[in-house]
Amino acid sequence: MSDDNDDLVLSNLNDADLCEQMMDDLYDGLKEEIEEGVRILLDRKWTPYDILTKSLVAGMQIVGNDFRDGILFVPEVLKAAQAMKGGMFILKPLLVETGAPKMGKMVIGTVKGDIHDIGKNLVAMMMEGAGFEIIDLGINTEASEYIGTAEAEGADIIGMSALLTTTMPYMKTVIESLKSQGLRDKYIVLCGGAPLNEEFGRAIGADAYCDDAAIAVETAKRLIAARQPQA
Repeated sequence: MSDDNDDLVLSNLNDADLCEQMMDDLYDGLKEEIEEGVRILLDRKWTPYDILTKSLVAGMQIVGNDFRDGILFVPEVLKAAQAMKGGMFILKPLLVETGAPKMGKMVIGTVKGDIHDIGKNLVAMMMEGAGFEIIDLGINTEASEYIGTAEAEGADIIGMSALLTTTMPYMKTVIESLKSQGLRDKYIVLCGGAPLNEEFGRAIGADAYCDDAAIAVETAKRLIAARQPQA
C-alpha cells in the first residue's frame, strides 16, 4: 500500500531512476505506486506515449519474459497486469487525445459454448501491456460477434480462447465464416487454450496457436511486423 512517504520517495527520483522503480513496482504488482509514478511523469511533461512505452510496456516485457521462463506464475502476472491497468486508466484518454501510435488492435473472446475466461483475460491484459488496443468480447462469443466487431473496430487480430474440448471446434466455424465472407486474409487469427496444440491450430487454419500469454504477445508482434510495408 502506498503512503505519503512512498510518494515523496518517488517524486525525489530523477526520470531514469523513476522509470526503473516503476518497472520494479509493476513486477511486484503495486498498483498505487504505478499510478503515482504516471502522475509524476505527466507533471514532468512526459508524453503519455513515452510513459506507456518506457515504463509500463518495458516493465510488462520483463513480467512476460519471466512468466514464459517459469519464474513468475499466473497469480503474480495477474497482479502485475492489474497494476498496469491502473496506469493505463490514467493514460488511455490522454493517448486518444494525442493520437499516440499503437502496436495494433485485437478483438478477443472465449468461443461460443465456453464460459472460461481466466486465460483469455490474462492474454488480454498482457497484450494491452505490450501496447495493443484490446476489445474484449467476454465469454460465449459467436462468429458473428467476432467478425462484426473486428470489422466495426478496424481490428488487426482476432483472438479465440477455449478450455473445453467440446468448444474447440467452434474456432474453425469462426475461421470458415471469415472465409465465406472473403475476410480471412484481412485478419491475423490467433487461438489458445489448455486443450489446444499447434497441430490443432494448423488444422483449423489459424495463423498461430499460442501456448500462453507471453507467447501470444511475441507472436502478435511478429505477425503484425510481418504485415507492415517494408521501407
